Amino acid sequence: MHLCFLPQSPLMFKDQMQQDVIMVLKFPSNSPVTHVAANTLPHLTIPAVVTVTCSRLFAVNRWHNTVGLRGAPGYSLDQAHHLPIEMDPLIANNSGVNKRQITDLVDQSIQINAHCFVVTADNRYILICGFWDKSFRVYSTETGKLTQIVFGHWDVVTCLARSESYIGGDCYIVSGSRDATLLLWYWSGRHHIIGDNPNSSDYPAPRAVLTGHDHEVVCVSVCAELGLVISGAKEGPCLVHTITGDLLRALEGPENCLFPRLISVSSEGHCIIYYERGRFSNFSINGKLLAQMEINDSTRAILLSSDGQNLVTGGDNGVVEVWQACDFKQLYIYPGCDAGIRAMDLSHDQRTLITGMASGSIVAFNIDFNRWHYEHQNRY
Repeated sequence: MHLCFLPQSPLMFKDQMQQDVIMVLKFPSNSPVTHVAANTLPHLTIPAVVTVTCSRLFAVNRWHNTVGLRGAPGYSLDQAHHLPIEMDPLIANNSGVNKRQITDLVDQSIQINAHCFVVTADNRYILICGFWDKSFRVYSTETGKLTQIVFGHWDVVTCLARSESYIGGDCYIVSGSRDATLLLWYWSGRHHIIGDNPNSSDYPAPRAVLTGHDHEVVCVSVCAELGLVISGAKEGPCLVHTITGDLLRALEGPENCLFPRLISVSSEGHCIIYYERGRFSNFSINGKLLAQMEINDSTRAILLSSDGQNLVTGGDNGVVEVWQACDFKQLYIYPGCDAGIRAMDLSHDQRTLITGMASGSIVAFNIDFNRWHYEHQNRY
């Protein structure tokens, strides 16, 4: 029985790839995977990794909790052959693509990226922006059908984000637009709509309007625990608002950090911002610049581990790198992939990293933040 545990041991393989990469899943469509949402908690009706491609074809890929292999409770031998992610059968055998393709037209000028999509915490709905009519829309992942259209902006909606969910699936949704404003909405986990009232779901009202940017909003992150929204426009400083709509402060980047593109916030109050041309900054929520670095990759995806201690980055070079969030010390570099990375997410137990690739596949990596911290402390 113990043989099953051995492949996880780093001593078994000198070959890095063998212990780092769990699996690669190649979708029939070659369209880049631009969004990955790993909502893998075992109590969900469908624990899954939801992926969306550039051509707006989504897939609900079932997640098998194989962590038992790593000595966690719930391990059974008959599960041992499972790979953690199983391709959505409707995509795999090309039978139900009509239930998975979003056909509504997006505005021609919109670049489809990870910010255009939000998947609800129960994997049952996808929110999509970028439509020519200045709306963002809610679709059922089960049927692919449109369930709600939300208006409120004066120009095309360019990015979406959601906060962590409360019990019952309620969360905040933030939409950013070319009209230089952001709107804060409430997602009702009970009614599966934006807004509290199923009777007025045609015209839900935003909870707050966030102003202060001079240009199109391109990235946003919202943290319900801190009660903050942090957003970046095409150029200029990132702004920190409260969820009631008050502007708290501007995060002025160091010189040459003028074009924010990606934002990630931890509930510990760290805010990591990626600017064009490989520049990163770490701000405290009070606006203090804590660290900065420059890397020679065009980064497309960043995420913080759930404790806020680790930053994971990936980009056009196809290399996943792990950094200590507080000071940008490098902790680990994964073997390079043969395509650029467009999106990333972590499983709920922080043991598996799933990346969406420009080649139309997803790659699942083993990830062990504790090990690197331990090694890093011993080294320095």
